This record gives sequence, structure tokens and C-alpha cells, in this order.
Amino acid sequence: MKGSIRLFKIFDISINIHVTFLLLLLIFLSGGLKWLFLIVAIFCFVTLHELCHSLVAKHYGINVREITLLPIGGIASMTKIPDRPSQEFFISIAGPLFNILVVLTLFYPLRYVLGPDVLFHPLSTKSWPLTIAYIYWINLILAAFNLIPAFPMDGGRVLRALLAVKIGYQKATKIAVNFGHIFALLFAYLGITRFNLMLIAVAIFIYMAASGEELQADIKETLKKFRVRDILSRDFYTLRSDSTLAKVLETIFHSHQEDFPIVDDGKLVGFITRQDIITNIHQFGMEKNVRDIMRRDFPKVKDLDPLVHVQNLMQENDIRAIPVVRGDEVMGIITIEDIGRIYAMISQRT
Repeated sequence: MKGSIRLFKIFDISINIHVTFLLLLLIFLSGGLKWLFLIVAIFCFVTLHELCHSLVAKHYGINVREITLLPIGGIASMTKIPDRPSQEFFISIAGPLFNILVVLTLFYPLRYVLGPDVLFHPLSTKSWPLTIAYIYWINLILAAFNLIPAFPMDGGRVLRALLAVKIGYQKATKIAVNFGHIFALLFAYLGITRFNLMLIAVAIFIYMAASGEELQADIKETLKKFRVRDILSRDFYTLRSDSTLAKVLETIFHSHQEDFPIVDDGKLVGFITRQDIITNIHQFGMEKNVRDIMRRDFPKVKDLDPLVHVQNLMQENDIRAIPVVRGDEVMGIITIEDIGRIYAMISQRT
């Protein structure tokens, strides 16, 4: 996510913190050591919450590139939506269940150490026992907030997973999105009437994220109706591995094609993307050979593959174009713009 700083990597997942989270940290630093301790605790529990989602997703073969921490929570960047409702259910419920487990595990030890009354005292940082109790209740707050049955919260995904079994993925998404919009408007109302900027920010985030989920669901359902051959253009260019970057740039200018299969003696030996070209021109200059910078390990699709499969591959590999093959023959390339055009055309018709 733009505006994020990588902190560390665990289980091959980058843990990032958004700059807005750092601004929140600066604000609370004025509250002294207890507030700093509280912010660090929130950071840790939100990270563990998102890691639980991510590890269950990886169990189902879904790659998770990064977790980004924001002032209003965390976002795990998964490369695709789970294939089955049962997978989405277990991925979504894993985070809140972790927080509930923390609450259940710590209740009696903290009650014994801090005393029976402290855990039920109004949230406060007036003393260290109250601050520790505050941290305890943070987990219950995280679980409760995330279990709201509305997108983009975990509860919205749980709701979609349960409904999708009966009424299908798209209709279930629509219901969860509507709940998300309702809660967004409720938070906005409370934020305005109470002059609470944080609630207003949460409302905006929820509304936009819910709308984004609806768009993604619509795209996925639309792409299921088409195969690669339905939109594949036969007008494309290939390059040889001994081509220079100057030749690549010349071809781009004349063809407006920006991603190229690399073919030697009729055999596909590599692939070079727009980003590869830009990066290497800046680094090595115009005379660098394609063979030195081309990708040798890259996804390929067939002309009979469904478009939704192509979109998933693009997301999983973080690329914008994929070569289309039939046996050893290159049939063309398909780009994210091709997929976007087909969705735009179909959505306008409906």
C-alpha cells in the first residue's frame, strides 16, 4: 500500500505501518509512557489478528504479500478471494477468534493480579493496573468491531460466506455491502453529531471499502462468463532475446504494446513487462540485451482458460500482462486493460 513503511517480515509476509499510524503515535506520545505502552499493545494485537487471517489463507494456498497497519485497523493484502465459502468463513473468523481467545486466556490471571474490580473499571490510563486492563479490553473491542456483519469487517465476510452457500456469491456480497453502507452512515452520523473525526474517518473507510468489495465481486462474476479466446487479439508483437532495450522502446513507440513475449526459433523463452523495461532502461541504458533482464519464470495461460483465472494469476504474481500459448506456439498476450475493457462494456450494457 502506498505511504507504508516496511517494519519486518514474518512467515514471508511483510509487516508494514502506514504513515497515518505514525501520526497517531505522535499524538498519543504527548499522553506519556502509559499511552505509548497502549499504542504498542494495539500494534501487536492488530498485527497478530491479521496474521491469523493470513496464516489460514496461506493454508488454503492463497498468497499474502503484506499486512498494513492503519489507525483504524489492519489490512492483509491477499492475492485473491477464496474459492469456496467455507474457506472465506475460516479465514475471516480466525482474527476475531484470536482476540476472543486472548480475552478468555487472560481473564483469570489478570483478575488475580490486578484485583476483581480493575477489569470492570471504566477504560483509563490513570494507573498501570488500569492501563493493563485497558489492553485486555482492547482485544474484546477488536473482536466485537470486526464481527459487525458488514463489509469490509470480518463479520461481513463471514456473513457473505454463510449466505453464499444458499443464494450465491454475488447476491451475498450485495447484502453484506448494503450492511456496510448502513453502518458507514451510522458512524458518520455519530461522528458529525459528536464532533468525532475518528468516527467520520472510519465511516468513509467503511463506505469506500464496501463499495470496492461490490465492484470486485461484480468483476469476478462477469469474467466467469468469458474465456481468453473471446477477447484475445491476434495483432501482437514478439521480440528476440538478442534485442536491445533500444529496439524494445522503438517497438513500443510503433505498436503501443508494452509487454512482450520473447521468442527464439519459434519457442517462448521469456517475457518482459512494462515495469521491467522502465526499471532496466534507467539502470543499464538502451544497449542492454533482453536476454539479460527477461523473466524466465512467469505464468502462461491457454486460449480456453476462463478470464477469472487470468485475473487471479495477475493478482497472485503482481503483473499486468500474461502470454497466451497453445502448446509451444504463442497465441498473443492478454493485459489487465483487456480485462478492464470487457468488464466496462458488459457493465454498461446491464
